[in-house]
Amino acid sequence: MVAPTLDAIRDAISRLPKDEKVSLVAWLALETNDAWDRQMQRDFAPGGRGAKFQKRVKAEVASAVRKGTLQPLSEGFAQRRKRP
Repeated sequence: MVAPTLDAIRDAISRLPKDEKVSLVAWLALETNDAWDRQMQRDFAPGGRGAKFQKRVKAEVASAVRKGTLQPLSEGFAQRRKRP
């Protein structure tokens, strides 16, 4: 079986009724997001490509909080709510 070309897919999509296009867009967004989520989980799992980066960033944030040059987001929101 020969896979359809991108032009053939575009043509078929252009002929879909609006409600089916909306359904297709929703499905495609979920499909794309699911693939992205799986990649992120792999990358930032222990031993993944981003694990060292994640560890370094967490250490830098913790250090900045200890030094007082960065505050936790919850504290920033609490201070902002207190402003007139």
